[in-house]
Amino acid sequence: MTTNQPAQVTVADDSGGGVPDARQLRKILIAVSIALMAVIASVSGLNVAQTHMAVEFDASQSTVLWIINIYTLALAALLLPLGAIGDRLGRKPMLIAGLVVFGISNIAAAAAPSVGVMLSARVASGIGAAMIMPITLAVITSTFPAEQRGKAIGVWTGVAGGGGILGMFLSALLVDVADWRWLFALPVVLVIAALAMTLRSVPNSRERAAHPFDTVGALVSTVAVVGLIFVLQEGPERGWTAPATLISLAVGLLAAVGFVIWELHLRDASLLDVRLFRERGLAGGSITLLVVFGVQAGIAVVLFPFFQAVLGWSGLLSTAAMMPMAVMMMITAGLAPLLATRIGARATMATGILLAGAGLALMAAIVSVDGGYLSILPGMLAMGIGMGLSMTPSTEAITGSLPREKQGVASALNDVTREFGTALGVALLGALLAAGYRNAIDDRLHDIPRSTADTARAGIANAVEAAADAGVHAPGLVHAAQQSFVDGWQQSMSAGAAVMGVLFIYIALRGPKNAARVAEDEAAAAETVTAR
Repeated sequence: MTTNQPAQVTVADDSGGGVPDARQLRKILIAVSIALMAVIASVSGLNVAQTHMAVEFDASQSTVLWIINIYTLALAALLLPLGAIGDRLGRKPMLIAGLVVFGISNIAAAAAPSVGVMLSARVASGIGAAMIMPITLAVITSTFPAEQRGKAIGVWTGVAGGGGILGMFLSALLVDVADWRWLFALPVVLVIAALAMTLRSVPNSRERAAHPFDTVGALVSTVAVVGLIFVLQEGPERGWTAPATLISLAVGLLAAVGFVIWELHLRDASLLDVRLFRERGLAGGSITLLVVFGVQAGIAVVLFPFFQAVLGWSGLLSTAAMMPMAVMMMITAGLAPLLATRIGARATMATGILLAGAGLALMAAIVSVDGGYLSILPGMLAMGIGMGLSMTPSTEAITGSLPREKQGVASALNDVTREFGTALGVALLGALLAAGYRNAIDDRLHDIPRSTADTARAGIANAVEAAADAGVHAPGLVHAAQQSFVDGWQQSMSAGAAVMGVLFIYIALRGPKNAARVAEDEAAAAETVTAR
């Protein structure tokens, strides 16, 4: 494949031991996977403690959401700059520093006496996570030989995709058996294990840059990501036409356009060579991850109210119900490289997208209040298989589009795409669910007292709470809310399936070339140059 990069950069490998053997490669993979798990678990873990934080800090729902979201905001904003800095200063030192910052900030969050301290600790955690996450994948792509890289990326992708659900399950367990502050013990334990293994087993590699660091590009990209992620996080809460939302959208879009113009101006000295998006691998991989992670995150928003408000399950049981999808995702992410070798990356991605879309359509078609969990389990399993098959070749397509010395940037781009997809999926599918619920319940509240009906329109959780004081209307109100939620569910799942259908067509026509085809193209290009 072409990278449009000048041959002016050399890579210094300070490991001192040559190419790692199979045993060391396993240790490296375990170390970076544990570090990644710590970061991913912290993204979703606090979701199960929203009520506890609101009570202990006497905080509003908006403040609680900021405690959760500010971590993701800091993480997404700094991925590209810190990934590039890791390429230059050394990937192992950056990983170690990130683990230390992340561990200390989680300890501070666990002991936070106030909202202010908690917010500061979460920002620091996001900074540490942004130092860790791109480096974990960059270590794999710069250390593993080509014939083993796909399998290692499959493991990494499985952890990145299923780790959030696993982390949420363990967090819910800790909340149930101990105290919500023990949620931070999980990432701290993972950090200690990852740090010990990193110091012993992970080799160092870094870039000797031919150009100065793109400080302007780093700052502008940070502003762009902050602005756009803020819109997706706060739009549903503040309103899409609120002044803060519109200003943030304008700033984010202007910064994004400015970043592209600046990077085109710098060309080979840029933080990210945006010309590479003309290549099928980078474009197809990025779009696939954006959509797949968006759908995955949006499904989580839909599933938890279904488990808790419709089926009446606890937070722990609701999280456990998500595990089959996570397990299938992690298994198939590891198997995807083998399938890609047999039928090609594009066919593997297309198959995964088709299965994920079929899973969404299946859930929309057969979900019901009476059918309960079994009415959605087949769709969840198909979703898990499809996402696992599509994520690994997409990740490999992105990292393979940039040269070895730019793997921190490649990994950061992969991670930024995931974060944008997650925020976009939560905002859009969540909004579709809420709108579908409100439209459906309006026709089912004719016999309900007005004040109770107004409360029920706000959401299914509000309806269930209002039913406690609804007297003889309680059974009818709960039934109406449950049926209306299923209607909203079908609307959001159908929209997700339609998006996956469009993605399938795009990848089938413009997906990444197969490895063999790429090798043939490169050989042909080399022969042409030699002939000249």
